[in-house]
Amino acid sequence: MSTAERGAFLEATLAAQIRAEQALHEGDVRPRLSMWSHDAPVTLFGAGTTYRSGWPDVCATFHWVATTFTACDEYDFEELAADASGDLAYIVGIERYRAVKSGAVVDYKLRSTHIYRRGTEGWKIVHRHGDHMPDDASAQPPEQSER
Repeated sequence: MSTAERGAFLEATLAAQIRAEQALHEGDVRPRLSMWSHDAPVTLFGAGTTYRSGWPDVCATFHWVATTFTACDEYDFEELAADASGDLAYIVGIERYRAVKSGAVVDYKLRSTHIYRRGTEGWKIVHRHGDHMPDDASAQPPEQSER
């Protein structure tokens, strides 16, 4: 891992990833599809879906998600951690957005992890894990003291 490698990875991917997520929540699946590898293995643990594996299932899930959203008034991505080494990289963050889903305005706060693989077309996502943030702060483990 080097700072330069991490910086080059983030410069090549993060802004496009954020645009793709916002577009998906406006009903446009195309930017998300372009961010993903269509070659095996690809996997998805979506916030609103069960485990998906293989491009046909992952792609179909993305198309379905896009049909449930029609507008995204706000989208913010807070990067918590990211790194790149060789041909693998990841970005971990918090996604916050307000969108119209199935006719109702919804506010979501998701924890998300994207794993990227570098190929001939550059960096492509091969895995996404997204889940809803717990509302209850008591669901957090106690802080560990240094020993």
